[in-house]
Amino acid sequence: MSKVHAIILASGVGKRARHDIPKQFIKIAGKTIVEHTIEIFERSPDIDNIIIVVLPMYKTLIEEIILKNNYRKVSKILCGGETRRESSFIGIGAIKDDNDVVLLHDAIRPFLSERIITQCVSALKKYDAVDVAIPSADTIIRVNSGDTIEDIPVRKFMLRGQTPQGFRVGVIKKAHLMANKERSVQVTDDCGLVFKYNLAKVHVVRGEENNIKITYPEDVFLAESLFKVRNMAVSENIPLSRLAGKVIVVFGASRGIGRHIADMAAKYKAKAYGFSRASNVDVTSCKAVEKALRSVYRKEKRIDYIVNTAAILKIGKIESRDVEDITYEINTNYTGSVYVLKVGIEYVKKTRGSILLFTSSSYTRGRALYSIYSSTKAAIVNLVQAVSEELAPYNVTVNAVNPERTATPMRRENFGSEPGESLLDPHKVALVSLQTLLSGLTGQVIYVKRSETA
Repeated sequence: MSKVHAIILASGVGKRARHDIPKQFIKIAGKTIVEHTIEIFERSPDIDNIIIVVLPMYKTLIEEIILKNNYRKVSKILCGGETRRESSFIGIGAIKDDNDVVLLHDAIRPFLSERIITQCVSALKKYDAVDVAIPSADTIIRVNSGDTIEDIPVRKFMLRGQTPQGFRVGVIKKAHLMANKERSVQVTDDCGLVFKYNLAKVHVVRGEENNIKITYPEDVFLAESLFKVRNMAVSENIPLSRLAGKVIVVFGASRGIGRHIADMAAKYKAKAYGFSRASNVDVTSCKAVEKALRSVYRKEKRIDYIVNTAAILKIGKIESRDVEDITYEINTNYTGSVYVLKVGIEYVKKTRGSILLFTSSSYTRGRALYSIYSSTKAAIVNLVQAVSEELAPYNVTVNAVNPERTATPMRRENFGSEPGESLLDPHKVALVSLQTLLSGLTGQVIYVKRSETA
């Protein structure tokens, strides 16, 4: 069976971004852009092997990044050439079997989705060359040397190319070898070579607007914004049977989402322990959190997963609320999660486990009357992104679940009766939460929607 290789082209110098270092090494959301890109292919079930092509002077930096993150699929780090085409050829030449397939991707496209990867790999079962493109929202014009319009192509046939581009290895190798015999080849990507030499039909997979290429300084700011509001979906194919024998601790487990998580974990034969204010464990007390985790560890000699769902929601203008009331909401919704992380880390380091926190759709923008709640949920996302980077060397994962409006007691207490079909079933949230713990994802906001199938 043929293998699927991913070549990440990270050998650009980044002149247009006007930074002191190549743009693939700029940090966004706590990681370099190239790290975000590598992780996409690292966690993709469709990818067997990763090859990175980099500028010679940055080869050591890439090696350090791989060691820090413990990437398992990276098999080669190659020094690139002076042009993109040379770097592509170097990467392709490192693949021995011409019957394998390869995806070539720009390191500076860190928002590639699993859907695009899957569709590219699937298309390569039928086609020898695959491109990714999106419709152009703008009218395309062709001008002459005098800067006057020479042609206006029909827009519905105009697409904007993206990466990855996929090929049967033997086909793209042949295209490059043919190009190497010419002095000047006027093509800008690998599909252009296959098309120029008429070596195969190039099938087009629909891309996505978010699959941006970070080229100019303003793209860096756009990428920062996209990472702030980015939500991921966890794979539905993760079997909860893997929970059997694992030890999971849930804070906020007396009701709502926390209770559903603990009950579902126990159903799949995990050793589930739940704590809440009802059992005299208030996450606003670091000592209470310490005591709870210590009690479980003494009994089980291990803790694999820790979940904190504890939260409160108070409504009102900030000027009319009591300081004590505000402080307790902050301590419950944010400081409590800090305590759970701080105390829990020593336990999950031993098992290479996972910690899961909860945010809300309100984290992307503060809402009137919910200023404290929405700001604490924004803080949770920043906390997860930062701590996940700190814990990556220990193979500990940290994520945040972001459910849509969910049918919980807290929701009913604050909003009264709402149409049942407008609310998310907490059973669904529990399912996705447990799959997230098992997923290997880290530093992500996992979105749970009603429209997805449970």
